[in-house]
Amino acid sequence: MPTNLEEIEARSLGYGTVAGLDEVGRGSIAGPVVAAAIVLPEKLDALWLGYIRDSKKLTPPRREKIFTEAEKSNIDYGIGIVSHADVDVLGIVEATKKAMVQAISNLTMHPDFLLIDAIPLPESMVPYKAIIKGDEKCISIAAASIIAKVARDRIMLGEANRFPEYGFEKHKGYLTALHRKNLNRYGACEIHRMSFYPLSVRKL
Repeated sequence: MPTNLEEIEARSLGYGTVAGLDEVGRGSIAGPVVAAAIVLPEKLDALWLGYIRDSKKLTPPRREKIFTEAEKSNIDYGIGIVSHADVDVLGIVEATKKAMVQAISNLTMHPDFLLIDAIPLPESMVPYKAIIKGDEKCISIAAASIIAKVARDRIMLGEANRFPEYGFEKHKGYLTALHRKNLNRYGACEIHRMSFYPLSVRKL
């Protein structure tokens, strides 16, 4: 269960505005990579302390509820989106970093310190700590993972309406058995990442 110990430690070192940062969609073979940055209040209420988990451990309705509560509470968050086309050009690591820098720039407050899930980000020009499995340990990173996950899932639901034959509403672009089956049947569509296996070797 994630805690706010990392945030407390950062503030004890003199950093006033501490943002958590995470991404979703790195392993997908379709759609964008999406990052989110979030600044949680120092005094967390029961919703945040009681329900925040790594986004993968929450149901879609629970993630949506937390996202909605963040909006209602005017919690400062920013989202960065890098398209499938840019992923193909930049590579997934650089595309992920680009999305993260975008997310930081879309915060209302400029952060003094970043808590990031695993990825070093000197490009941000902000002091940071990269934490392995940070979404399982740090509440700000876990919250960012939820914001990013909801944002990306909404994008992929929209793509499911554009390309109903692929089942994006079910797998969100990840290579499940259903996705592979539909790729074999229909080939790639315009939002697939052609640099990703198996599309990169044209073997589905």
